[in-house]
Amino acid sequence: MNEADLRETKAGKIVVKPGCDMKSPHELWSDPVEAEALKVRLGELHRAKIRLADEVLVVGDYIGDSTRAEIAYARSLGKPVWFTDPEVDPDA
Repeated sequence: MNEADLRETKAGKIVVKPGCDMKSPHELWSDPVEAEALKVRLGELHRAKIRLADEVLVVGDYIGDSTRAEIAYARSLGKPVWFTDPEVDPDA
């Protein structure tokens, strides 16, 4: 994601991306109950970022459930969705 950020920024785009990678261990989400609450808040925040965006770039070769939902949300708002790995597009 950092590489995509660099490339998009170099191309003159303002990059807004997820702020937390909850798949990596961290003390902020080490408690399972707090982690679930944080996951909900981050989902709401990420949808707000999608609403602000002109377009969405999906980075990587794996699409999980939450990313799939974000793609559907972006498309429901009429946002163009691009993929670094187009073969993972769930609607292709």
